[in-house]
Amino acid sequence: QVQFVESGGGFVQPGGSLRLSCAASGTILKILYMGWFRQAPGKERELIASITAGGGANAADSVKGRFTISRDNAKDMVYLQMNNLKPEDTGVYYCNSIPQITGSWGQGTQVFVFS
Repeated sequence: QVQFVESGGGFVQPGGSLRLSCAASGTILKILYMGWFRQAPGKERELIASITAGGGANAADSVKGRFTISRDNAKDMVYLQMNNLKPEDTGVYYCNSIPQITGSWGQGTQVFVFS
C-alpha cells in the first residue's frame, strides 16, 4: 500500500521560513506527478503546488513567489520551501500524487504562523 509521509512543519512568525519534506513507502516518488496540499482551519484541502516527474513546477496564486516545490530524485523526496510565511498559511500540509492515490494520505505536517 502506498503511504506518503510529511515532515518539517512547526511554529514560525510572519516573514519566517520552513522547508517541508515528503517521502513515500510502497511507491517510487520520482516517477510521480506530485503535489503539496494545504488544509487551513475550517476549510477544504486545496492544491497549492505541483511538480511533474520532469521537474516542471506550478504554484497557486496564493503562494506564488513565496513557496517553491522541488524534488530530489536521487533521494526520492519532494520538498516545499516556504518563505515569507503569512498567518493565512497556517494549516496542515500534505503531499500526494496527482491524481491522488486512494488511501495514501499521510498525517500531514502542521504549520502555525503567528505573531
